[in-house]
Amino acid sequence: MIKKLSELALLIPDARIIGDDVLISGIEHDSRKVTANNLFVCMEGAHVDGHNFIPQATAKGAVAILTARQNFIPSENTSALIVPDMLNALAVIVPYFYDYPARAMRVIGITGTNGKTTTTYLLREIFKSAGLTVGLIGTIQILIGDESFPVRNTTPNVIDLQHILADMRDKNIQVVVMEVSSHALAENRVAGVEFDTAIFTNLTQDHLDFHGTMENYLRAKCKLFDMVSRRGRKQNKTAIINVDDAASAEILKHCLCKKITYGVENLANLRGNELEIKSGGMNFKIGDELELSLHITGLFNVYNVLAAIGAAFTENISPEVIKSALENFKSVPGRFERIFADVPFEVIVDYAHTPDGVKNVLETAAQIAKGKIITVFGCGGDRDHSKRPIMGKLAAQFSDIVIATSDNPRTEDPEKILDDIERGIGDKIHERIIDRRAAIFKAIELAKAGDVVLILGKGHETYQILKDKTIHFDDREIAQEAIRQWIS
Repeated sequence: MIKKLSELALLIPDARIIGDDVLISGIEHDSRKVTANNLFVCMEGAHVDGHNFIPQATAKGAVAILTARQNFIPSENTSALIVPDMLNALAVIVPYFYDYPARAMRVIGITGTNGKTTTTYLLREIFKSAGLTVGLIGTIQILIGDESFPVRNTTPNVIDLQHILADMRDKNIQVVVMEVSSHALAENRVAGVEFDTAIFTNLTQDHLDFHGTMENYLRAKCKLFDMVSRRGRKQNKTAIINVDDAASAEILKHCLCKKITYGVENLANLRGNELEIKSGGMNFKIGDELELSLHITGLFNVYNVLAAIGAAFTENISPEVIKSALENFKSVPGRFERIFADVPFEVIVDYAHTPDGVKNVLETAAQIAKGKIITVFGCGGDRDHSKRPIMGKLAAQFSDIVIATSDNPRTEDPEKILDDIERGIGDKIHERIIDRRAAIFKAIELAKAGDVVLILGKGHETYQILKDKTIHFDDREIAQEAIRQWIS
């Protein structure tokens, strides 16, 4: 893709160019990724100002600077594109520069508080089984076919996202499944993406540090369904909605397209029934169309499966292919992930970090536990404080033994975070162990035959963010160490 700087300027009212009308070969906001003839975007964040990295960007070949500073003067031999508002400009310029890659593929966006990651992996398995080439963008990783790339945000910013989609298009990906976070919708990171299908999983308390209120949080989620409802270049637009969730009524108001509903409790197009949930999997039926015997378990996963089936139907995947793919599906890293070992109790690692997520996992554990439920969990620092006592109360209500510990404390005092959690735990006898490794070891030391040990909050993460550093930390590895000590 090569575009003139003037082409990009024409897209933005009141934009102006200082310097030559240079040819642009790429758009980057990270000076380390800049190559010859790039446009370097000066993003201004809470901790980093892109303007400070202009010398590095120009040294690596940037020929123009994109900035919202109206008095900006570029250095010699460098042009500048000055825009009134950076985020609005990027939302228009970047998709245009990459020739709107989402239009060349089927794109399925999944939003909701919980269930996004598992649903993307279920869909990837179904589409691969149908012989399609699949791209995945989500919390754990980006997958282009079977090639994996790391991620920093659930949904990348508009520059990175369009670059990824363009790469997928150029590698002949046919269908993209992506998690669409509320942050991404509020910040317009998915601008220029024409979605074919939008899925709503659920809405429960989370991210109030960012959105302020649940109303704002829901409003952000609704934007995805406004997007899928717009007239575009592609046909067969569909919204897939969990009608068992109270927020579905508001979401449905934004769905001016074909709708597929799913649920367990309420009447729906896809309704799960005859549920049998076990420690090693679950069985259930969807009407008269499908009877499933799965390796994954938990009521929350029934909903994820129903959502995936709805999206697969919109792509005309046969019930036979869907059934085969789902029954071969094993697990998602860090999502109710069993730690297999020769011990008489279950150890399960899960990413649950919201009140609803914790409740779902604990309720599933109650269905499979023959003995006690031992729960290790914490809450992230610099995030929504109000959910901490709620999660503490749920852990106390549904567990026999609670061990409160650190999650990713970030810049907060871990002791203060545990104080917040303990307000919810109340009078229930529990342990407070700041060191997460020690907390996991303690939980497994206490386990007896028939018990279920739940290690919640970090799931697939292989790091822990402390005040002044990030260290390697994987709950699954620590659990295995603790099990080996228990055995010995």
